[in-house]
Amino acid sequence: MAQVGSGIDAGFPFSAVVGQDQLRLALTLCAVHPGIGGVLVRGEKGTAKSTVVRALAALLPPVDDRPARLVELPVGATEDRVVGSLDLEKVLRDGERAFQPGLLAAAHDGILYVDEVNLLHDHLVDVLLDAAAMGRVHIERDGISHSHPARFVMVGTMNPEEGELRPQLLDRFGLAVDVAASRDVDTRMQVVRRRLDYEADPAGFAAGFAEQDAALARRIAAARDALAGVRLSDTELRRIAALCASFDVDGMRADLVLARTATAHAAWRGADAVAEEDVRVAAELTLPHRRRRDPFDEPGLDPQQLEDALRDAAEQAGPPEPDQDPDPDPEPDPDGPGGGPAPDETPSPPAGQAPDAPAGDAEATDGETRRQAPGAPGSAPERKVGAPAAQFRARLLQIPGVGEGAPGRRSRARTAQGRTVRQTAERGHGLHLVGTLFAAAEHQATRGRTAGRMKLAPSDIRGAHREGREGNLVLFVVDASGSMAARDRLSAVTGAVVSLLRDAYQRRDKVAVITVRGSSAELVLPPTSSVDVAVRRLASLRTGGRSPLAQGFLEARAVVLRERVRDPRRRPLVVALTDGRATGGVEPVHRARVAAGLLADTSAAAVVVDCETGMIRLGLARELATALRGAYVRLDELSAEQVAGVVRAGTSTFAA
Repeated sequence: MAQVGSGIDAGFPFSAVVGQDQLRLALTLCAVHPGIGGVLVRGEKGTAKSTVVRALAALLPPVDDRPARLVELPVGATEDRVVGSLDLEKVLRDGERAFQPGLLAAAHDGILYVDEVNLLHDHLVDVLLDAAAMGRVHIERDGISHSHPARFVMVGTMNPEEGELRPQLLDRFGLAVDVAASRDVDTRMQVVRRRLDYEADPAGFAAGFAEQDAALARRIAAARDALAGVRLSDTELRRIAALCASFDVDGMRADLVLARTATAHAAWRGADAVAEEDVRVAAELTLPHRRRRDPFDEPGLDPQQLEDALRDAAEQAGPPEPDQDPDPDPEPDPDGPGGGPAPDETPSPPAGQAPDAPAGDAEATDGETRRQAPGAPGSAPERKVGAPAAQFRARLLQIPGVGEGAPGRRSRARTAQGRTVRQTAERGHGLHLVGTLFAAAEHQATRGRTAGRMKLAPSDIRGAHREGREGNLVLFVVDASGSMAARDRLSAVTGAVVSLLRDAYQRRDKVAVITVRGSSAELVLPPTSSVDVAVRRLASLRTGGRSPLAQGFLEARAVVLRERVRDPRRRPLVVALTDGRATGGVEPVHRARVAAGLLADTSAAAVVVDCETGMIRLGLARELATALRGAYVRLDELSAEQVAGVVRAGTSTFAA
């Protein structure tokens, strides 16, 4: 089904890819109609994402007697490199204001390929998708007003395990495809055989598929030429509108993209009018990623739901026009002009489907299966936590100081794309032009400046200190002991954690979860950017037993130290949710404070969320916050709607 990814991708033929029909069709339709807005390819490692994209470039029509380009955008690219900037060399040398084009200009009439697009800064993703949708780039900066065409097929690939794109950015991609390696033995054998044959003789292997690729290239060019003549009737347009309305997608982008994709598919199969089969194929590529209203919603489209929506849309579309097939569910000939996969082929369910959440009825939340917890005799019984309480917009938990700029949107950091805060004689993020010119101006008289020419020296160069936002490692230490389970308190706690996880998702943090109960602490989720996994782990959380908080803080310390070696730029933030009751007498309480001090010695920022309720409060959580040298906040103060302000995790400030 997929070619195993490797570094030898440039000459692999598009026709030689085994399977991946939906991905190949999506890329082909974008090649026919670049206005669709690009393709997002989601999949695990080694599923031929890069191979298929690079192979597509050879099929695009040539531009000005040259092959279509495939321009790769590195994750660390700056906005100046992407859209273009002032040509500083020409300004200083000739005194002329000139524009230097960027990668978007180079990708005109070709493919712009962004690997790991989920790791790209959000503002750059917006710039790319705006250009892909408009077909032009407009630059108004540095005294330059410039516009140039930028029609390209935008393709982004990502591994969901490394973090998701925000739903707002998902919607900006025209089409989305989930890819996975086949589990069929024969298919896997064919994948490996073709890859080995290609690596043994790239030129000979490519020659064997040259005619098939040439036929595809001719068909793409013919479909492009025929696109303007494809008719989209009011009947099919009503079907499209009804289909988008039934899936309750936001805005009108889905309707427009679906219409363009259906038109492109009709042109691809050689038809002169859009039919229901074109709408069906377009819906399978257009709608799945637009149904993710919440960051933790599973992607994908239920085939039965699509069938029901198409049936309802057919009723609203009314009777077919005389020149259309009256059959509501046409079966296109897979060997006919349509090509590609059968439109009603049932896709496989999304990988990693979340288990059903615990039932929210009284029996599920108050009296689920109880059993004796392992550990010391007399410990509280274990039970499964109830469904999380209602989520809310969490207030901002922020690390004080200025970090090194791990990609994200939480705490202050030195970054390459942020606002310029000052100039420096040392190397900064880019050139501070005004500072450089002022530094040079002081020496023009002694350097013998002539009219119209400014003389610069290396000592005049000033760098720019920029400040933006960074992502952090947010490490949750969740007390799941018997005291926390009392009065179903843990349902409120898990609801708060889910709210904080949603905030971490939006701010592009890495997260980890440690639970504390019984006689030990468990790292139930190692640090990851895929925060939706944490929500699934919380759904199966069990409670009961003692509160070994000391072990929890020691485990958090170990995680912080390990991650500091792996990802030194990402500063840690420990969020402990507990009532502070390290049960078992005075000694466990003392050990918890000592362990908290050891965690604080790592310089990790910390926030203790006090989950204690009732009329009488012991205040133990506040004492733990002091030991952690962190901030203290009550559980009911986590909502940004209820309490305004920012929690800065540290001893300096806490704005309530």
